Amino acid sequence: MTAWDETQNKITPDLVLHAYRSGIFPMAEHRDDESLFWVDPRKRGILPLDGFHMSRSLAKRIRSYPHAVTIDCDFYGVMDGCADRPDTWINHEIRDLFGALFASGHAHSIELWSGHKLVGGVYGLCLGAAFFGESMFSRSKDASKIALAYLVERLRQGGFTLFDTQFITPHLASLGGVEITRAAYHQALQAALELDADFAAPPLIDAHELLQRRTQTS
Repeated sequence: MTAWDETQNKITPDLVLHAYRSGIFPMAEHRDDESLFWVDPRKRGILPLDGFHMSRSLAKRIRSYPHAVTIDCDFYGVMDGCADRPDTWINHEIRDLFGALFASGHAHSIELWSGHKLVGGVYGLCLGAAFFGESMFSRSKDASKIALAYLVERLRQGGFTLFDTQFITPHLASLGGVEITRAAYHQALQAALELDADFAAPPLIDAHELLQRRTQTS
C-alpha cells in the first residue's frame, strides 16, 4: 500500500508521522528503489523496556570497551552506517524524510564512538511515549548491542512505555525482544501516544552508571 501527497507527488514528513500514529511505517525494496510502501506487520516486534537482557559477556564488553556515547551528534552518520550493507531498505527518500524528521525534533540517534571513529549506533522516531526503532549498525564487536543498551536506559529514564522494533531478529530476541499480535501492538501504541515522554531530557550516563542501573532493575 502506498500513499502519495497529491500536490508534491511524494510522501511528506507529516504523512510519515501520521502513518506511525496509525501503526504503519514506510520501507523501500532496496537502496535504489525510487518508491516506498507501507508496512503493518501481522506480528509486531517490541523490546519491553523492563525486559532488556544484558548478558555477562555484554556487560563485560561495556565495562572494558573504550567507547564514548553521544546523542543526536551524527544522525546522518548513523543512518548511513545502517544503510551500509548489501541489502538495505533505506533508500534516498527514507534518508531525506528522516533527515527532515530529525531537523523537526521527531527523530533521534545514539552514536557509539571509539576515538573519533563512529563504530555503532541506532536511530528512530519518537511520538508521545513511543519510540519506533528504525535500524542499528555495528562496525566493531557488540557496538550495536552497546548502543541499544544505552538507548533502552534512556527511554526508561525519559518516561517511554513502548519500544517498537518493527520485526524480531535473532539479534533482538537475544536481547529480550518479543513478538506481539497486531491488535496488542495497536492497543499499546494508542496508550503510549496519550502520554508524554522526553528523549532529550535524561542526562548522558557513563558505562559504570549504565551497568549499575541495569543491575538494579534486573
